[in-house]
Amino acid sequence: MSDSLISREALRKEKEELQRAFEAIKAQGLSLNMARGKPSAEQIRLSDDFLTLVTLEDDFQAGGQDIRNYGLPEGIPAARKLMGDLLGVPDELVLIGTNSSLNLMFDAVTYGYTKGFSGCEPWCRQENAAFLCPVPGYDRHFAITEHYGIRLIPIPMTETGPDMDQVEEYVEKDPCVKGMWCVPKYSNPGGVTYSDETVRRIASLKPAAKDFRVYWDNAYVVHDLYEEGDTLLNFYEECCRAGNPELGIQFCSFAKILYPSSGISAMAAGPETAKEMQRHFSFQTIGRDKVNQLRCVKFFRDVEGIKAHMKKHAAILRPKFEAVLAILEEELGGRNVASWSHPRGGYFISVDVLPGCAKRVVALCKEGGVTMTGAGAAFPYKQDPNDSNIRVAPSLPPVADLEKAMELFCLCVRLAAVEKQLGELS
Repeated sequence: MSDSLISREALRKEKEELQRAFEAIKAQGLSLNMARGKPSAEQIRLSDDFLTLVTLEDDFQAGGQDIRNYGLPEGIPAARKLMGDLLGVPDELVLIGTNSSLNLMFDAVTYGYTKGFSGCEPWCRQENAAFLCPVPGYDRHFAITEHYGIRLIPIPMTETGPDMDQVEEYVEKDPCVKGMWCVPKYSNPGGVTYSDETVRRIASLKPAAKDFRVYWDNAYVVHDLYEEGDTLLNFYEECCRAGNPELGIQFCSFAKILYPSSGISAMAAGPETAKEMQRHFSFQTIGRDKVNQLRCVKFFRDVEGIKAHMKKHAAILRPKFEAVLAILEEELGGRNVASWSHPRGGYFISVDVLPGCAKRVVALCKEGGVTMTGAGAAFPYKQDPNDSNIRVAPSLPPVADLEKAMELFCLCVRLAAVEKQLGELS
């Protein structure tokens, strides 16, 4: 019998063994969800005292106004200072939103699309407007721009951030490129923190389009898993140093710090862009929930208070991430069927399986009782050209459930790899 036939027979036997193991796990009737990076109930309970901080005895005066009434659409001064300190920008450039920074990002894209930045024609009146999308990246970013029919251009991520040679080529030569999505610290899903060189090169871009903006989503600015977290250069300072104060629009929120449904968010931009956005918001609202802004300020007081609170989150999250990484190494290490990121913060672990196998792995997991993020979600139009990337979200399940889910996941990765080697996957 030839070596190829022996090898094929060995693969068939391996598949039979894996299939039996899969059926055994399936029979357990698991029903676990790892599709999104939701904080666990234990994390949410860390913020329960937040509910009792504002009473009728509080001084509701801010900026010369009673914050229980209309007004201050830009946010109360104390909230603008808190979020400005968090992002490293002057508080007068900060606009406070509701619980969702995604809402602010949607508004900022809407403004470019319908009104236009820097006196330029709105993107809806310009042909072939495009955004750069570092991949793998955040699916909801891509969905916002896709919603408006803006062309999405994938840019490969490296260990230091997006491929800056490609970024510079597009931004500096193509006036159709109007923006770029960025998650600069603990990127979603790969966990990459942009290097100093990458931040400086982005800040120093010379866009062909006057209305180009970098959408800098600093979602995980304080989401370190370890005492010594990654460091990220101050983007606004680097933009100013490069003579590009209007280049970036920054975003952050308390969604994974306080209650996801009940915190505040912030947008910060250069002086002219911030003025444009503030005027835009003035038609949208006479004032947001300023009492909630006061509650957030009283809960944290300052950035050091936020960092102290995030250490409590890290104590809950770190064992979950370490459990996932340990199981990946134990079950898949040395098998040449997958590789994965080793993030030091954020909410996700990025796994790359053999090309052509990601959709099959996710489908097998679903059949076995574990819901994962859809394969391809981290790419524009949900089209992963290699069908290999899967985002793992360890935060929600308890560690015991997480271990069961990852046991199934690794089994599915191996089963899909054998099916591919046998030519059973198209």
